Amino acid sequence: MLGLVHSPGHGTAGAAEAGALRSVRLIGEQTLPHRLDFQGTTVGGLSSIDYDPRTGEYVLISDDRSQLQSARFYTARLDVGTHELGEVRLTGTHTFTGADGAAYPAGSVDPEELRVDPFSGRYYWSQEGERTTDVLLDPSVREARRDGRYVRDLPIPDNSRMTEDAGPRRNLGPEGLTFAASGALVTSAMEGPLLQDGPEADTTRGALSRITVQGRRGPVLAQYAYPMEPVFAEPVPADGFATTGVSSILAENALDPTRYLVMERSFVEGVGNRIRIYRIDTSGGTNVRHADSLGDVDRLRPVRKRLLLDLADLGLTTVDNVEGMTWGPRLPTGERTLLLVSDDNFSPSQVTQFVALALR
Repeated sequence: MLGLVHSPGHGTAGAAEAGALRSVRLIGEQTLPHRLDFQGTTVGGLSSIDYDPRTGEYVLISDDRSQLQSARFYTARLDVGTHELGEVRLTGTHTFTGADGAAYPAGSVDPEELRVDPFSGRYYWSQEGERTTDVLLDPSVREARRDGRYVRDLPIPDNSRMTEDAGPRRNLGPEGLTFAASGALVTSAMEGPLLQDGPEADTTRGALSRITVQGRRGPVLAQYAYPMEPVFAEPVPADGFATTGVSSILAENALDPTRYLVMERSFVEGVGNRIRIYRIDTSGGTNVRHADSLGDVDRLRPVRKRLLLDLADLGLTTVDNVEGMTWGPRLPTGERTLLLVSDDNFSPSQVTQFVALALR
C-alpha cells in the first residue's frame, strides 16, 4: 500500500507531498446566493456535479430529501478559463420521479451523487436510504431519464442492505458514484463503515469503508476496503459533533477501471471543515464482495491511496462542505480542470461554492 501523505502543518511531509501540491493550482471560485429561488425551487444542498458532453452543461444534484421541494437536480453553465472561473448560470431543474411516476414523498430518498451515463446520456444517481428506530430503507443506485423519470435500480450487495445490526449507518450510505472503463462499470463508495465493519473514524484512528464495482447493468463484480483518515481535530466543546466520510469518487482516467480520485470530507464543531482528495488504485486490493464483515477477511489489503490535494492549501476564501467533483475542460496550457461544489445544507452559515482547479 502506498504510504499516506499528510498536508503541511498537519503531519509528516515529504517530497511526494510537495510534488502533489505543485501539480494543482486554483483557477477561481464562485458562490450562489443563499436559498436562491430558481424556477420555484430553493437552490441548495448541492452534493454533486458532473459534466454533460451532450449539452456542454453541468448537472447538479440537490440532497433535499423532498422536504423543501421534491427531490431534484439542476443544470448549469460554468465558464472555466485558464485564470478565472466565470459566473455560474443555472439553466434548468427537473424532479426525480419513482417507479409509480410520482415525485418522491418527503424522507423517502436521500440523493447524493449523480453521473451522466457516457453511453446513453441518462443519469445514474445514488441515494443513502434511511435508518431510524421505525424505518429501514435500503440505499440504491438508480437510473433516470434526462427529465428525471425513473428507469430502474441497480442491484446492491447483500452486505449493504439495511438490517437492525448490519448495513449502512444513517447518512453514511453510498455517497460517491462514478462511471469507469468508458461507462462499462459503475463504481460507488460508502461514506462511512458499515455497522458490521467496525466503528466510525475518530481522532485516534481511521476507519474502513467500501467501494463497490459493478457492471452498468447491475452484476456486482468487486468490493474493496477503503482506508479513511482519522478525524483531523478534537471538537470544541469536547462533546461537540465531529465526522469524516467519503463524499465523492471520480474515475481518474475514462479507460482505466482501477484508478480513481476520492474526496474525504470532514467537519469538526468549533474548528471547521477539511477537504482532502486522494488518488487511489484498486489493483492489488482484496475483493471483499462476499465478506459480510471486513473483520472476517484474512490478510485484508485495502486500496492504495496517496494525497492529491488539501483544499486548505489553495488560498480559498473559505473551505466549506465540499461534496462533489468532476472533470472539466482541458486548458490551452495542457492542464486538466477539476471542478468542485459545496453542499450548504440550506444553512445561512454555509455557502454554495464552486471551485475550479487546474491539474498538471
